[in-house]
Amino acid sequence: MPFPLPLAMRRALDLGLAAAERGEVPVGAVIVRDGAIIATSANAMRADHDPTAHAEILAIRRAAAAIGDSRLDGCELWVTLEPCAMCAGAIALARIARLYYAAPDPKGGAVDHGPRLFTQPTCHHRPDVYAGIGEAEAGAMLRRFFVGRR
Repeated sequence: MPFPLPLAMRRALDLGLAAAERGEVPVGAVIVRDGAIIATSANAMRADHDPTAHAEILAIRRAAAAIGDSRLDGCELWVTLEPCAMCAGAIALARIARLYYAAPDPKGGAVDHGPRLFTQPTCHHRPDVYAGIGEAEAGAMLRRFFVGRR
């Protein structure tokens, strides 16, 4: 019997699936504070006509508004795909404590691939990073999405 995914990752995967149904790259993000979900989002670049409307950025904005502070100390970010450089930078600036991501992104990721932003000496905050939670499901969702577009 497979181990059930944590609720936050299950929710992020569901958000990613809904994004795919809208024609967006299927990435979902959830921010948790003190065990409660305080913000969720999915990619909305096409709908918003905004190249910065990545799931992580939108979730960070919503979480900051929800708690009334730009620093998300003690918060966890759960996301279906390894964050890009823009999102990794935002994670560091928001002071997110823990990052959980499902699928690696060897081409565009910036946490464990590419620039490995959190290892750079100029990065002033490094969250704890946990990769591969829900990787199979997230990877399959991304592959299905892109097969139809290539």
